[in-house]
Amino acid sequence: MSLTKSERRQRIKFRVRKTVSGTAARPRLSVFRSNKEIYAQIIDDVNGVTLAAVSSREAGITRGTNIETAASVGKLIAEKALKAGIDTVSFDRGGYLYHGRVKSLAEGAREAGLKF
Repeated sequence: MSLTKSERRQRIKFRVRKTVSGTAARPRLSVFRSNKEIYAQIIDDVNGVTLAAVSSREAGITRGTNIETAASVGKLIAEKALKAGIDTVSFDRGGYLYHGRVKSLAEGAREAGLKF
């Protein structure tokens, strides 16, 4: 039985989500990447609320290579989180490998002061 790429990602995503859950004290930083864009949300799973969200489609994101854009999204989500009083999060890579755009977004968020 071979899985498609999306089925494999879903399986990994569910496996990760069994252990990673966001609370009010330590919300979850969730990453979604499409072929063109990258999105990040900070989510409190206990209350079911999105506390902050950023995408590469927003104004104020520096456009360059995909990796540079992802780093810019990471910095912006960290700035929004710090304004909202959130300094520590759980990182949810969403079933993607911690490599490339996902890694760049995480490093951008860490540089801007978010801890995870």
